Amino acid sequence: MEQLDNQRSTRPYVIAWVFSLLFYFLEYAVRSGPAVMIPELAGVFGVSNLEVGSILGTYYYTYSLAGLVAGIALDRTGAKYALPVGVLVVAVGSALFAVPGAAAGNAGRLLQGAGSAFAFTGSVYLASRGFRAGSLATAIGATQCLGMLGGALGQSVVGPLIHNGFDVQLFWMLMGAANLATALALYFITPNDAAEQARKPVAAGGFLQPYKIVFRNPQSYLCGLIAGLLFAPTTIFAMNWGVASLQQDQQMSYAAATWACSMVPLGWVVGCPLLGWVADRIGRRKPVLFGGAAAMIVIGLQQLFLPTLLPLYGSLFLFGVASGAAMIPYSIIKEANPDEVKGSATGAMNFLTFGVSAVLGPLFARVYGQSLGNADDPSAHFMTGGLFWICCTSVALLASLLLRETGSGRQPATVAAARQSAIPLGSAT
Repeated sequence: MEQLDNQRSTRPYVIAWVFSLLFYFLEYAVRSGPAVMIPELAGVFGVSNLEVGSILGTYYYTYSLAGLVAGIALDRTGAKYALPVGVLVVAVGSALFAVPGAAAGNAGRLLQGAGSAFAFTGSVYLASRGFRAGSLATAIGATQCLGMLGGALGQSVVGPLIHNGFDVQLFWMLMGAANLATALALYFITPNDAAEQARKPVAAGGFLQPYKIVFRNPQSYLCGLIAGLLFAPTTIFAMNWGVASLQQDQQMSYAAATWACSMVPLGWVVGCPLLGWVADRIGRRKPVLFGGAAAMIVIGLQQLFLPTLLPLYGSLFLFGVASGAAMIPYSIIKEANPDEVKGSATGAMNFLTFGVSAVLGPLFARVYGQSLGNADDPSAHFMTGGLFWICCTSVALLASLLLRETGSGRQPATVAAARQSAIPLGSAT
């Protein structure tokens, strides 16, 4: 009877979680879709292709900052209100992409980033209340898989539609309507636990105290730096610049370039749960993280210097699988901080990770994007872009050596060191 009552109490959260997956799917489609319509967006906004790239990069400014807000909002008000508001913000941001003018484009992208920050955090919040502890990791893995599937389809399906004449402004109006419908569904379906969340005691130091603890831990910064550097080739290159780069520098057709770039997020669909499972299976985080980063470097070098060894779409798929290692620091930051701040650790991780993307985006645009299509030697130009991301991944690999092992299989000496380092935080781990 107790088990039956427990299932009844958690079922509404499971249903709401399913709808949050739809939001996460749409959010990734919004994030990756512009990569296959840069010339069309340039026409709508009245700017150059390079300026469109700059507009798209602003997504990560608000995404990283709003990640902190999302964590606090969900902890204090629950998902009933916070999550639908996030979806609504994405809906408005999507609709603004149908409005002519650069100002509308910038405002739309900033709103898309701000609202999207609630997608993953909100899905994890609902999953933690709808599933048993033994099933939670699987639910979170399914969440990430569906998000990356949205990223893949946002290019492989939307690209041919736009290329065949589908009106880009109509597309963004439809994306706004789809997010609006999802926001309404989440509002009416999600259980209202705002009162329960509000009754939770606020830690000494106020709402920001958990973030103070997380940001005083040097391991948190390492996790954010590593994840950000491993995410960036996917989020900045494959999802923003990839299609145009392959067309201009590799003389590929639009359809072939779109298909090839969609392989990266599709590889994530496989790599995220696979590498997470391996890390759990062996009880070690660092070897899997190090191996994933090393594989990204090897695959990148192969494509630059031995391109005939594997077809491009195969290399990019394997690159996506290997880059699934970027999710491992999300586990490490939770394990490297005290139990009472694990929720805030996710918000802090998003802030740090996509803060790195916010810095690298304009830098890559200056180093590579501004000369795309005007390079005297397109092959050398493509090499420059590839080496940029290989250098970023190499920095992530070196930084991973400085991380403490937090997996269940870590050595006793490591455990003792971790406990010792936790003392200054004023909290028991």
